[in-house]
Amino acid sequence: MSNDPFPFPPGATREILDWTERRIAEGPDPKHGAQAFAALEPVLGGSITADGIGADRAFGLFSDTIVPSTRPFGHPTSLSFVASAPSRAALSFDAALGAAGIFAGNWDGGAGAIHAENQALRWIADLAGWPASAGGVFVAGGTLGNLSALHAAREWHRRNRPGEGRGAILCSSEAHSSIKAVARVMDVEVILVDADKTGRMSAQAAAPHVTEEVFAIVANGGATNCGAVDDIAGLADLARDHGLWLHVDGAYGGAALADPAMRPAFDGIERADSLIVDPHKWLFAPYDSCALIYRDAGHGAAAHGQQAVYLDTVDKTHWNPSDYALHLTRRARGLPLWFSLAVHGTDAYAKAIATTRQVAEDIAKGIDAMPGLDLLLGPQLTVILFRPKNMDEAQMIAWGELHRRSGALLCLPTRWRGQMVFRLCIVNPATRADEVLEILETLTR
Repeated sequence: MSNDPFPFPPGATREILDWTERRIAEGPDPKHGAQAFAALEPVLGGSITADGIGADRAFGLFSDTIVPSTRPFGHPTSLSFVASAPSRAALSFDAALGAAGIFAGNWDGGAGAIHAENQALRWIADLAGWPASAGGVFVAGGTLGNLSALHAAREWHRRNRPGEGRGAILCSSEAHSSIKAVARVMDVEVILVDADKTGRMSAQAAAPHVTEEVFAIVANGGATNCGAVDDIAGLADLARDHGLWLHVDGAYGGAALADPAMRPAFDGIERADSLIVDPHKWLFAPYDSCALIYRDAGHGAAAHGQQAVYLDTVDKTHWNPSDYALHLTRRARGLPLWFSLAVHGTDAYAKAIATTRQVAEDIAKGIDAMPGLDLLLGPQLTVILFRPKNMDEAQMIAWGELHRRSGALLCLPTRWRGQMVFRLCIVNPATRADEVLEILETLTR
């Protein structure tokens, strides 16, 4: 009689792997998510029982109920928010990574995985023009990346200017919502600087807001709502003149560093102190992954390295990712990006990002030429803001909901300068401008 408390037949593993292979090859169904989420409880409510329901029934609930009731953000017509568009190589490898069960918090547990992750981080650091001292870690998402970077910034500031006030973060009015969330966790103030008509924060506008309380400036490297890239070069000068840390939130837009046509928008980033980029946004990796990089990795380790008697045996002579962010336990979430980069090469990434830029430009031109639509902004990187001339807000919401539920197009309203508008963000190289414009034409009928 087996002592295994969790018997699992090999045939069940095969079924899961077969489904995984089909899903990666075929991609998501855009109609998923259209069914009523309220109907889930009668189906899933009894799935956790004392004796279990068995592998076949449990996986059947996953494939037939759970997956169809999730929205496929990786589909080419999912253009709201900043969607994910993972490569098939990255998705395939993510499945293998889960099976490998790698602990990647320290070198002893995950040396090979950590070394490979660091190669991917080095690629991003090189795009930013950072020196050999640069390094960091992959964390769960942009909010954790921003929190970890800004905690390191405050610790650095305290070491350089001990005894000063509780602190403040200076950022654009177009900064991501995570900056305010981070400030609440850190119990610091957020000083907002009004962005210009394109959503960009300039150093000239920021300078009057620098006070003794400020320890860090956050520059947008592609604002989520409008795609703006702040005046990074000017803000780097401002940070240097006042002894401040400059952090670039490139969660969405940092991937544009790989496209030579968009790289000049980021001039000055080589002088920033920290940077985040989310590979699950525009670097074609699966959820969830944020690359957090410090220009001088030592500042990250000084802020985050944990000490305890049970950690005394950890080899401190090698790279331990747990030292560079607010975490200890972690999976090697940067490996799917590494694998896809290794399979396809960095030139393929540059080409894919350039393709999305061209698709965004084609869509913007089509909107501008379409009677009944007003192109308001963009593309900035790959974000487009526009508005139908003859629709009120209720009609816009209804139109967005209709196409959301049908699976035809995920294009939802946002607000820009107090006005309800539609927003598109192109991060999937498989998105076709003609298909998107055909659907947008229904706004004019």
